[in-house]
Amino acid sequence: MNKQYDIIVVGGGPAGSMAAREAAKNGASVIMLEKDREIGVPVRCAEGVSQAGLKLVLGFVKPEWISQKITRAQLVAPDETVVDVGTAGQVGYILHRKLFDYDLAAMAGEAGADVWTRAYVYDIIRENGKIEGVRIEHLEQKIELRGRLIIGADGVESRLGRWAGLKTRTKPKDMDTCAQMTLSDIDIDPETIVIYFGNQVAPGGYAWVFPKGPRMANVGLGISGKYSGKTKPITYLRRFADKRFPDAKILTLVAGGVPCVDTLKHMVTDGIMLVGDAAHQVNPMTGGGILNGMIAGEIAGRVAAEAVRKGDTSEKQLRPYVQEWHKAEGKNNERSYRIQQVVNKFSDQDLNKIARSVNGIPLEKRSIMQIFKTALLKHPKLILDAAKVYGTV
Repeated sequence: MNKQYDIIVVGGGPAGSMAAREAAKNGASVIMLEKDREIGVPVRCAEGVSQAGLKLVLGFVKPEWISQKITRAQLVAPDETVVDVGTAGQVGYILHRKLFDYDLAAMAGEAGADVWTRAYVYDIIRENGKIEGVRIEHLEQKIELRGRLIIGADGVESRLGRWAGLKTRTKPKDMDTCAQMTLSDIDIDPETIVIYFGNQVAPGGYAWVFPKGPRMANVGLGISGKYSGKTKPITYLRRFADKRFPDAKILTLVAGGVPCVDTLKHMVTDGIMLVGDAAHQVNPMTGGGILNGMIAGEIAGRVAAEAVRKGDTSEKQLRPYVQEWHKAEGKNNERSYRIQQVVNKFSDQDLNKIARSVNGIPLEKRSIMQIFKTALLKHPKLILDAAKVYGTV
């Protein structure tokens, strides 16, 4: 079975689904290919998003997507100093990613896109030096799918990007390695996320407790790539969980990498666009990528449909996607990367001192921006970067 489409989207996560949905809405014939047997599985994500961000991207929020509403946040320094963070009334969500991803894929289907699961892309088709489609294994059949344009939403170290000649590799120091458990039967405040810092907890990164209900949470950590060769993140995580939640029940255990670096310099070429983790669009400071990927997917899908409509899928024609992404979030990611490079060098003593200083600020004025001002006193240019990224928080 061979079939022709305008646009082939490789990867069925939030970025891929948004790209497929937007391209189909704009009149392109689209197929989205997901290598796993089911959309949204496995979940390799802490699942946190802001309410405002989700509404901005989609315009609505379905109650069934929400595992837990978050109204408070705490930061814990290496010496156990706890900093309560003012949220200015803003609300966050811990998602049911399986349900959320599934619905995004269904929205792409409702817009007109075909969706195939268990569709493993193992090669691209080139003819006369031009990319013409992909070769896949689907339900034990080898199939050639022809497409005028391919959108790669195939995750960290995108194979599709490498096949197309794009440099997608991440330096080890910029690839955070992460591990996460979903724990039940634990004592937590279900509306409070807690972030732990310290070289004994997660060197060059942080640990998190993201509630998923009254006695359940995603508990994980990420460590800088420059430390991951010494002790594995799962070892740090087991130590952390044993200390904080010794009687917990482990429901899931996942691990993976997060590219905490600038967006790729080249994320398009003739006939190819990259979105989401494949384009390194994760926020380098937080490691969060759900909303960034969705924003990028929406832009890419619209630009891709316009390119197909014009009969021109050249790199030049696809460049507006790069420009729009840079304006929407890319510039903020660059600022966040600069901040991250300094913050990751803080010693435990530095972090303890910052926490005590921040606790001297009245809670109603203790915003994320105020915390960055305190942490970056010796780096005034970075305070300006922080103000541009977090100034409204």
